[in-house]
Amino acid sequence: MVLDIRFSTCPNDTFIFDALVNGRLNTSPFQFRATLADIDELNAAAIQRLPDVVKVSYHAYASLVDDYVMLDAGSALGFGVGPLLVAAREVPVDRFSSLRVAIPGSLTTAAMLLNLAFPEVANTSVMLFSHIEEAVLNGKVDAGVLIHEGRFTYAAKGLVKLADLGELWEVQTGLPIPLGGIAVRRSLGTETVKIINSLVKESALMAHARPEAAMPYVASFAQEMDREVMLKHIGLYVNEATLDVGLHGRLAVRYLLNRLTPGLPSSLPVFASELD
Repeated sequence: MVLDIRFSTCPNDTFIFDALVNGRLNTSPFQFRATLADIDELNAAAIQRLPDVVKVSYHAYASLVDDYVMLDAGSALGFGVGPLLVAAREVPVDRFSSLRVAIPGSLTTAAMLLNLAFPEVANTSVMLFSHIEEAVLNGKVDAGVLIHEGRFTYAAKGLVKLADLGELWEVQTGLPIPLGGIAVRRSLGTETVKIINSLVKESALMAHARPEAAMPYVASFAQEMDREVMLKHIGLYVNEATLDVGLHGRLAVRYLLNRLTPGLPSSLPVFASELD
């Protein structure tokens, strides 16, 4: 069976999926046809119910829960490494409502965290995540929400942090930040979903065991990124929760879904491990 799998070009995704899509892992009876894209494009494809397996923001997953189930493997949870709101200069909190803010996608968890922390910020525009720093520096927008490697590069480019949106979430909830995870069509069936979960976990374990084997694939999609930045990115976002989202991760996702979709049945399986 050929499965349409889509994930981002970010180092954490290419690192964990390298073995799965590049022939170093026996995936029989499945073949994975990989497409790599920006997270906003991945969310949009999932909303259209196009991929079989797809990396999505947990914010977007609230609109997909009836048709997709999340894998326990492959998630990116934030532990003090959430999205940052940055600007070219300091801005008092009481002036945030006047800011023009670039976000990396309307259905990204970053956009949701901005709205939860500062609901008064209404003037937002969607940009490719890798273009946001430059847009702030050039004055196209007053501020921007940075994800991925932007956390490591903004200060060197002269930008200042206005707020750590992930830190605000963690203080409020006491839970890790549910950034993104791997969604699989429910229609594929419980057995198939659980096999895919095992394959993703095994691929991530292989990357951890032999990181030097995965790095050429990672670098091929991050050609402008310094190797040290790539490694920092992987070190922060590929962790124990990538192998298994864990109890606190599941609680964080449930908390998020309950805020976004009130009335969601508690009996509806959200993760592969919850399927009968």
